[in-house]
Amino acid sequence: MCADWVLHVDLDQFIAAVEVARRPELRGRPVVVGGRGDPTERGVVSTASYEARGYGIRSGMPLRVAARRCPEAVFLPVDAPVYREVSERFLDALRRFPVVVEVLGWDEAFVGAHTDEPEALADELRAAVRAATGLSCSVGIGDNRLRAKLATGFAKPTAPGGPPPGQRFRLTRENWWDVMADRPTDALWGIGARTARKLAAAGIGTVEGLAAADPAELAARFGPAMGPWYRLLAHGIGDTGVTAAPHVARSHSRETTFQHDLADPAEIARQVAELAGRVARDVADEGRPATRVTVKVRFAPFLTHTHSSPLPTPTSTAGAITHAALAALDRFTLDRPVRLLGVRAEFGEE
Repeated sequence: MCADWVLHVDLDQFIAAVEVARRPELRGRPVVVGGRGDPTERGVVSTASYEARGYGIRSGMPLRVAARRCPEAVFLPVDAPVYREVSERFLDALRRFPVVVEVLGWDEAFVGAHTDEPEALADELRAAVRAATGLSCSVGIGDNRLRAKLATGFAKPTAPGGPPPGQRFRLTRENWWDVMADRPTDALWGIGARTARKLAAAGIGTVEGLAAADPAELAARFGPAMGPWYRLLAHGIGDTGVTAAPHVARSHSRETTFQHDLADPAEIARQVAELAGRVARDVADEGRPATRVTVKVRFAPFLTHTHSSPLPTPTSTAGAITHAALAALDRFTLDRPVRLLGVRAEFGEE
């Protein structure tokens, strides 16, 4: 009998894989993509190949740190237009099937399907993606979105010498405890390292332990909404719906890493205003008004803080967004050199 399934399709090491496909001589070598591809400059890792990850290189890491961890790595600049074009081919390949495709990003999507052979469908999806893009993808199969998303992680290689990329894994109510019970709480989609540390401080270190926790105690410690929700995650409970509605951005942001620290408050304000103007153009192009503006400041050597400023009324005008960004900047104490500035405009709920 056919059943409803959720599949999570995720391109393997997407950006690095695109670059290796363009330069086959790099296959098997540690590849790091980020910034302008120069590890002597300031910038962060956008993605790293599995070979590079074996050296402890991760997304968001400063390029200079990545170079120290793996001096023999190949560093390449970000080429967003190429990645966008490959992403479109990836999603088009999925949409050719009689399924519902919900875009999560340019390298991943949920697929809702009514089938009695989800593994066979996963294999067909993988083959179609490879034919369209030349890239491999991993597929998680679940009876809800949470389990499908987590299943993908078990389908992926984690280091050189691991299983080949482009596998599939099924995670459902039937095997949930066998697979997840003894894993740390941050193995759950929705629980990060910071929350996991707070849970550990409360004596909860595993998924099974979180599932058995007292809901009232969780609510008292983490809030009436988040505490019980964490317990639901530990039980593998999640939404089953997949929608084909177009992916809607929650925000638009721009940021700049400076090759030399900024110390002059006037120059910092000028840079924030410039970033706010660029964000305002993105917001106008989106055709939806923003409701809040957030400014990010990364102080040297690598300490990041954010402050937000609500907009009096939803707007897409550059003047209002810039004014809000500068108001948020005023909340910082600029007593240290600044290496990065960012501005993000957030949209309200629709």
